[in-house]
Amino acid sequence: MDPRAGTPAQPSDLIDVDAVVGAYYDLVPDLDDPAQRVVFGTSGHRGSSLDHAFNEAHIIATTQAIVEYRRSQGTDGPLYIGRDTHALSEPAWRTAIEVLGAAGVETYVDARDSWTPTPAVSLAILTHNGAATSDGVRTHGPGLADGIVVTPSHNPPRDGGFKYNPPHGGPAGSEATSWIADRANEILRSGVGQVRRMPFEQAIAAETTRKHDFLTSYVDDLSNVIDMDVIRTSGVQIGADPLGGAAVEYWGEIAERYDIDLTVVNPEVDPRWSFMTLDWDGKIRMDCSSPSAMASLVSKMVSTGSTGGGGAGPMHGGGAPFDIATGNDADADRHGIVTPDAGLMNPNHFLAVAIHYLYGGARPGWGDGAAIGKTLVSSSLIDRVGASLGRRVIEVPVGFKWFVPGLLDGSVGFGGEESAGASFLRSDGRVWTTDKDGILLALLGSEILASTGRTPSQHHAELVAEHGESWYARVDAPATLDEKATLAKLSPEQVSATSLAGEEITAKLTSAPGNDAPIGGLKVTTESSWFAARPSGTENVYKIYAESFRSAEHLEQVQAEAKDVVSAALGG
Repeated sequence: MDPRAGTPAQPSDLIDVDAVVGAYYDLVPDLDDPAQRVVFGTSGHRGSSLDHAFNEAHIIATTQAIVEYRRSQGTDGPLYIGRDTHALSEPAWRTAIEVLGAAGVETYVDARDSWTPTPAVSLAILTHNGAATSDGVRTHGPGLADGIVVTPSHNPPRDGGFKYNPPHGGPAGSEATSWIADRANEILRSGVGQVRRMPFEQAIAAETTRKHDFLTSYVDDLSNVIDMDVIRTSGVQIGADPLGGAAVEYWGEIAERYDIDLTVVNPEVDPRWSFMTLDWDGKIRMDCSSPSAMASLVSKMVSTGSTGGGGAGPMHGGGAPFDIATGNDADADRHGIVTPDAGLMNPNHFLAVAIHYLYGGARPGWGDGAAIGKTLVSSSLIDRVGASLGRRVIEVPVGFKWFVPGLLDGSVGFGGEESAGASFLRSDGRVWTTDKDGILLALLGSEILASTGRTPSQHHAELVAEHGESWYARVDAPATLDEKATLAKLSPEQVSATSLAGEEITAKLTSAPGNDAPIGGLKVTTESSWFAARPSGTENVYKIYAESFRSAEHLEQVQAEAKDVVSAALGG
């Protein structure tokens, strides 16, 4: 933990926007360095122009690769493209428009020439393709649509990001991203000068470049997935902090459109993010699940609020400025929930509360067959809540892409990740988005409070009383490249341990029980604890997620022995 974590950013912490943007155009990647190639992680290609990892050449090549990929898949409809507020997002967006225009791809850009949250792009794709319409009919034109979101999510201000969403509206799977990355790197090697481009002014005015009102389409449709009436009539007072991201205009429109008592806590947009408090490592990072990054909003809520769960509004009459406050990351695909009685909720805690509320009677239109989706590193409290509700819990590997098929056909009602990303079905059981929706989950927190009169953190306390308290954490351990590769391909037979932290091991998993997909690591469970180990995609470490339902001390023992179990399996 950096000693300045949670304190306001200082001038020395801020990026030079001109230098970052200038490097985007001026620096050329060296493909002999793997760190300078196009690499798609779970959420697209990310990097900094200053590191030769996110430059104009990367975006020319990647966009051309997407043009070729969608053509090879028969995706002949429009492409919806959005961007967030990072300094590199607009330059990359402009580059993509130049390539798409020259390729003759029908491209829909934001009608306001502004920022677009990831869920708004997902919704646009699904609506065009008929998946999100009541009659299943495409909204306009022939052909299937797909999309691009220019965002590095919650990454620091110096970074850029570029991700592709195919016609199912969610994050692209590894088959697509591997093809796109490989082809992009081929183009980089042969020279991006071969790629046809059109001057931006010509491309943005081309007949194939059209306008789409992402904001109105998204906001007007929200009442079909969130009970906006109960939020309005309850008088719940909401503070929404977009953290300088793409949701800033959306929150203002939501407040006006539905006449709810919602204040945009900080409407400022600054590509340096000078108003942020520093994250755990002393960097500026728009992580709405981090207590350090959210310190400013948390301090507003808990320093003046009552400790007994009261807020400031007519619902509770306490001293905090709002009954509930929320945060989003830069592309609004993650959520943070802040209550006067508990501060920033652990993402796992809110996921469990959301599931208990939604499946406990708030969404009768989902039907009895809608399962609960969770990643294998999410809290086991979700499993216990699911069992108490008589619902099937589907445990999948890390990555929201695994929830896409179930959300699309309605067989999964709710899909959530431990990293504060989730989405769920419309009230009638049809798909809403197949990508993470931080605005949606933030509004759900307000619906829970408005409908029940209790904050989500109070609901979590009730779940703990019923199912037991747990302690959850993630730590990193050093690993070489060879060790990371071995960990990613472990088999259960390579794990010789029979006990963990004083308990018999009940399962050794290298594939997810929900869909039998490889987890790229190892999960070990006992009666009251578990750990999962996965190699990092960016650093020479592996990540250990662990949880204990016994005590904080037991969690530390699980973490310590987890390193020994993994080391032995790796031959250490």
